[in-house]
Amino acid sequence: MADKRRYLVVTEKFPPRKGGSNLWFDEVYRRIGDKNTHIVTNDQPGAGEYDTAHPNTIHRLSLARRWWLRPESLFIYLKLLLKSLSLSWRHPFDAVHAGRVLSEGFVGWLVARLGGVPLVIYAHGEEITTWRQPTKFKVMRFVYRRADQIIANSEFTREELLKLGVKSERIRVIFPGVDLGRFQPGLPSTDLRQALSLSSESKLILSVGRLSRRKGFDYILQSLPLLMEKGLDIHYGIIGIGEDEDYLIALARKLDVASRFHLLGHVSPEDLPRWYNAADVFAMPNRAVNNDTEGFGMVFIEAAACGKPVIAGQAGGTGSAVIDNVTGLRVDGASLEAVGKALEQILEDEDLARQLGQNGRTRAVESFSWDEVARKTLLLDSGVVSSTHSVPLK
Repeated sequence: MADKRRYLVVTEKFPPRKGGSNLWFDEVYRRIGDKNTHIVTNDQPGAGEYDTAHPNTIHRLSLARRWWLRPESLFIYLKLLLKSLSLSWRHPFDAVHAGRVLSEGFVGWLVARLGGVPLVIYAHGEEITTWRQPTKFKVMRFVYRRADQIIANSEFTREELLKLGVKSERIRVIFPGVDLGRFQPGLPSTDLRQALSLSSESKLILSVGRLSRRKGFDYILQSLPLLMEKGLDIHYGIIGIGEDEDYLIALARKLDVASRFHLLGHVSPEDLPRWYNAADVFAMPNRAVNNDTEGFGMVFIEAAACGKPVIAGQAGGTGSAVIDNVTGLRVDGASLEAVGKALEQILEDEDLARQLGQNGRTRAVESFSWDEVARKTLLLDSGVVSSTHSVPLK
């Protein structure tokens, strides 16, 4: 993109740390900015090497919370604010972009107003539904209402913003994207299946994400005995780490499926697309837990780009990532029966699985390239981004 803008990007989330939002910010600003785009973010292992080759200018801060402070994040706010103000005084930025509403959005609001430039905030969905502590909620609503524009990652997130009183004309729905060069069908994966001792007849369910209850991984585990009763040689692998690891291991043992359950932890960036290719179906039947829900689900698009059928829950913003009965199946993630039936349907109907996978790949290519996401982000400056990003499939 020839038209490089000068952005101040304030975000705690940024590579080399893994995660959807980290990847999103990295992919977009390396496309629409250059060294005149400054990114203020968290320090982390491997950051020095990563930043050296980055096309943007990266500033790392130690953003640890202090348990003895009230609020615990006070130092984070102060550090982000002082660094951002210092940069804004020395550089003529075109806009301030904040990775989240708090703490980054509040800091961005102060810096943008003092500098007389627009403020853009990313909204991810789960922060709106889970941040219910009164003071935090009030500050969140205050900042969202004063942003010049908000990037909502799904139609669900857009609706949640409207409930907060954000004006509709300030909200732009821009879905996160996928690297179509990395995530594609036909990648070699035989060695990965062999590593799990899978035969050519074995079926592999794959999930990718943090091991947390709302992802629905436990319901997939509980579906394995039923699928085995149907005569399927079924295995289940999860890429990710998290607080539910011990719970899932204990559950697999209780169900007597431990030998068919594979916790893969972190995998290399090179191997992640190959794992999608190794699977027969990608599943994350998410459900809301204590108002915590899925704002979008970039992993659904990664799997779709690899030509795989997907199963998602109906909670949150997954409807923007998965078109029901077109690119995958959306089910009641709070219903074990619904999860099991969806898995059985895709695993036993190869024609359905193939069609869903092909539709998903087509949609990913047409609507979810990072170049397209970057183009829409760049167009925020002229206010011509459409309120929807999806391309319907017949």
